[in-house]
Amino acid sequence: MFGFFESEETKRVKSHITNLSALAKIDGHLDPTEMNFIVSIGKKHGMKAEEVRDLVSNAASMEAQLPENDSERFDQIYDLVEMMLADGIVDESEMDFCINMAGRLGFKKTIVGVLVRKISMGVKDGLGRDNIKRDAQSFLNY
Repeated sequence: MFGFFESEETKRVKSHITNLSALAKIDGHLDPTEMNFIVSIGKKHGMKAEEVRDLVSNAASMEAQLPENDSERFDQIYDLVEMMLADGIVDESEMDFCINMAGRLGFKKTIVGVLVRKISMGVKDGLGRDNIKRDAQSFLNY
């Protein structure tokens, strides 16, 4: 439940959790690995596991809060792609969702597919977030 005096940062984190849960549920079920990943993202931002689970349960009633800068945008799309890969199965609808979300997050339509695939390949190859981010900057024009 949103508090009246919630900070903008709290709203952004909750919106990000909502986006992650929408992706996790897009293939018709929420895999325990996906839920654990979402909980870990929430904890990284100071939320309790139960708060995250409640948020995931009520995700349909949440309004998205988009990030304010390119670094936050990248981090959110990175987390979405990592979520897509969490259960080891990349469903086409999950890939489409990530590409769609990259566009909604403000990335240029001409590069969103390349961005999502570049992050996906980097994660699969074991590259760290910062390495993938640096590599992606060459075509994102930050």
